Amino acid sequence: MTKDKKRLRIFFSGIGGSGVSAIASFMADRGHEISGSDRAFDLDPAHPVAAFFRKKNIRVLPQDGSGIDGTLDFAVMSTAVEEGTPEVVKARDIGVLLKTRPQYLAELAAGFKTIAVAGTSGKSTASGLLAFLMRELGLVPNFIGGGRVKAFKNESNPGNSIANTNVGSGGGAEWLVLEACESDGSIVNYRPFHSVILNLDVDHKGLEETALMFRALAQNTKGHIIINSDDRNLRGLSLGGAVTFGVNSPARFKADHIGLSPFGSRFSVDGVDFTLSLPGLYNIYNSLSAIAVLSALGIPLKAIAGPMAGFTGIDRRFDVHLNEAGGKKLVIDDYAHNPHKIASFMRAVSTVRDRICYVFQPHGFGPVRMMKNEYIEAFVQNLRKEDHLVLLPIFYQGGTVSMDISSEDVARGVREAGKSAEVRSRADVLNITGEWDSFVIMGARDESLSTFAASLAEKLKEIPQK
Repeated sequence: MTKDKKRLRIFFSGIGGSGVSAIASFMADRGHEISGSDRAFDLDPAHPVAAFFRKKNIRVLPQDGSGIDGTLDFAVMSTAVEEGTPEVVKARDIGVLLKTRPQYLAELAAGFKTIAVAGTSGKSTASGLLAFLMRELGLVPNFIGGGRVKAFKNESNPGNSIANTNVGSGGGAEWLVLEACESDGSIVNYRPFHSVILNLDVDHKGLEETALMFRALAQNTKGHIIINSDDRNLRGLSLGGAVTFGVNSPARFKADHIGLSPFGSRFSVDGVDFTLSLPGLYNIYNSLSAIAVLSALGIPLKAIAGPMAGFTGIDRRFDVHLNEAGGKKLVIDDYAHNPHKIASFMRAVSTVRDRICYVFQPHGFGPVRMMKNEYIEAFVQNLRKEDHLVLLPIFYQGGTVSMDISSEDVARGVREAGKSAEVRSRADVLNITGEWDSFVIMGARDESLSTFAASLAEKLKEIPQK
């Protein structure tokens, strides 16, 4: 890896978040001096992401302003960090240049031939898969993602970035695979070489607002725009000349001979067979998007098929904590958090067991308020009569927010449609393990959900098989 000529001193506030942590790790691996803070680390000094940072020589400091001083080149603020935070106040007082995470990410992306992977669902897996395949095929990509790619993880890398070179100082690797999130609107500032748009649904923004952002991304793309031809909401973008992928509608890269199993999938494209260790039709779409990009880079389909079989996925995407051979006991943990992700995931996991207790932790009062009806519809459409839904209280990370909605508002809507749903605590869920053999955990942003799933698996193991 070629390091930058000038060594920068950068402070990241909110460094523990998925987006900021990837950038911080990326810049540390490029030889810069990185420090940062996060309120999650203040609450839990043993936080696993903080442990990764310490092994990478990233200094982890309290979120009290002590990390801000005049020797910094600049400070990068997560969009979750509020204006009155001590670090923001101190930086303004002493004249340290402040950049938002979206602003700085756009600056970084401008220095590479960037492949932006967008969509309201699937972009972590699709971008991680693309970066993995490029690496396996010898293309030496750089990568900044939101999800942690299992194949990239080591003792000093959480797995959400890889840094291979600095193009500006004469390095060889010029590609950057970037997970392009629409949540903060910054996607309109990217000027990518190629773009992927996986799907369009309600998540952080409404349909119309998100559609405008995706259209802007497409207009700013220099090379190919790669788009899902099956997504009915994307059809309204009318992107002439786009490279299409799909399953049901006509597409340049169309999956045929599809086979779905509980823990994997297979398909073919133009007569070439592909095997994926990830289940669900949604992961076939993610794979097709990567195939389309690699084909645009001149990689033959047969060359792509081999390494694709070795992709082991992203942390907290269909993570199996317990699957007893010959038994019913099952615990799966997944990041599914918006209605589209939840529906896709539930369709896939329903093939694994006939009777499942789903446990969902909504994140943020604003998203629940905006998507309450869509949440209810996703659960009503995908809960079978044998299934049960437990909603945990809304995950709240602090800050000023209106708490005028609760998980009970969603549960009530599900019950009124004739499905089984209630609100309970994590301790309550651990106490109902005698009633259920199979549990599926869903929710975003809260690292402790994975630990909770592991605890649930251990509790189930202690109960004799029925």
